[in-house]
Amino acid sequence: MHFEFFVAARYLRAKRRQAVVGVITVISIAGVAVGVASLIIALAITNGMRRDLQDRLLSSTAHVELMRVENDGIKDWRALTDRLRKTPHVTAAAPGLYEPVLVSRGALSGGAMLKGIVPGEERTVSDLLTNLAAGSAAPLSEPENETDAAGTPTPPLVIGYDLANTLDAKVGSTVMVISPQGELTPYGLVPKYQRFRVAGIFHSGFYQYDSSFGFIRLRDAQALFGEPDVVSVISFKVDDLYHADRVGKAIEEAAGAGFLTTNWMEQNRELFRALKLEQVVTFIVIGLIVCVAALNILIALTMMVMEKTKDIAVLMSMGVEPGQIRRIFLMQGFLISVVGTALGLALGYVLAWVGGRYQFIHLPADVYSIDYLPFAPRLIDGLIVTLVSLGVSLLATLYPSSAAARVLPAEALRYE
Repeated sequence: MHFEFFVAARYLRAKRRQAVVGVITVISIAGVAVGVASLIIALAITNGMRRDLQDRLLSSTAHVELMRVENDGIKDWRALTDRLRKTPHVTAAAPGLYEPVLVSRGALSGGAMLKGIVPGEERTVSDLLTNLAAGSAAPLSEPENETDAAGTPTPPLVIGYDLANTLDAKVGSTVMVISPQGELTPYGLVPKYQRFRVAGIFHSGFYQYDSSFGFIRLRDAQALFGEPDVVSVISFKVDDLYHADRVGKAIEEAAGAGFLTTNWMEQNRELFRALKLEQVVTFIVIGLIVCVAALNILIALTMMVMEKTKDIAVLMSMGVEPGQIRRIFLMQGFLISVVGTALGLALGYVLAWVGGRYQFIHLPADVYSIDYLPFAPRLIDGLIVTLVSLGVSLLATLYPSSAAARVLPAEALRYE
């Protein structure tokens, strides 16, 4: 192959009488580079979206949740939590009481899902209370309540960053929490309300939590929701999050009849399925750029065969075989593809690294759940893109190389 490679490289470097062939060759290289770079960047974005959504989701919620089938609350939750915490592959467990509420401050209000927790145990299954944007979660662990100017107790509350912005609330602000689980009076069911003091504000970067989630102490939640000493869910962390379904089945069996479990994969199956579909569609659509570049390679080689017909005839008259002529033009297409692919890989990975490092592309969090465009380039994606680019480009060289091998020396040199 040294002879074929030498001639192919010489043809690409030599000055041509028809400058348009050289221009098309440069365009072909640029087209391959742009297509490859676009694919690397697009795949890095879809991988980044999946990675960031999964990481933020798993840092904000448990891997497995246990609840009653009848949805009437878990009464013996203390003993049950201690027993299930010893289940194989379970690393942590925490009780919780969920209820939807309305949170208001003056004329501003917003809906929220309030969770009553035991702070020390909740931190083992969720990171929302670990790093707060403002304030502290320590008051949730204190037994006593602060009081307002009128002497009314104001239990502590930790809410999400976007919910705090909706209410224009800051650390120390007093908000009114209204529960639909009200009290029955002679006038009917009256919603129950309680004033809370904002002790902390968390910012997970996951909009669904930051805009509609809050934490209070478990006993305060039970009092507000009019529940006895029960919890609605027991949350678990496991040692292998991709086996959460298996561990969930074991927890469900250990808990006994009347319980069911759900895991993070079931709760977010549609989200990750949509991200996977988006990745496949993106690869196909942007891969068309590589196909267009391959057509440019076909045109460039076809025009080169037309330009080099006399040279091909001379080589064949000197004993060069048709198979060698075919390999010369196959090698030319391969060199164009290799140069374009290498430039595209370098450009794509550099831009993906810059985008991931500086996070300069911001997104509306209420639409995309995260507030910036993440990039997560992977080496396996580069390998796949390289194979696709080289494969498509080599397919484009089949026709012009075959045409070059069919040149008849006598016909080509008849009028020379």
